[in-house]
Amino acid sequence: QVRLAESGGGLVQAGDSTNLYCAASDGPFRQYVMAWFRQAPGKERELIAAINRPGSKTYYTDSVRGRFTISRDNARSTGTLQMNNLKPEDTAVYYCAASYSVVIPTDIGQYNRWGQGTQVTVSS
Repeated sequence: QVRLAESGGGLVQAGDSTNLYCAASDGPFRQYVMAWFRQAPGKERELIAAINRPGSKTYYTDSVRGRFTISRDNARSTGTLQMNNLKPEDTAVYYCAASYSVVIPTDIGQYNRWGQGTQVTVSS
């Protein structure tokens, strides 16, 4: 089973850009859909971006579409979430997740591999 570890994040200002990284190990990363979720205080964990196995299709939730870009490098077993024009409402713990699926699932229950999460705080 693949294991995931996020890095990046921290404290940024509104309008800034930053990247999050997901490193996979101990499994066939290329056989998993990779996704990014986030969870703000008092809110449910939500899917914000996902990418299919070969990296040819992506999914974005409306609130981040046009500002965030998800990508993956199967040769290096890594994934990246590029976040631009960050807003205070983007403040959350961000999680890398994987699903052993051919298509991109939008149901959180379809993701069974999770990283530990990384905090992103956007100040106004």
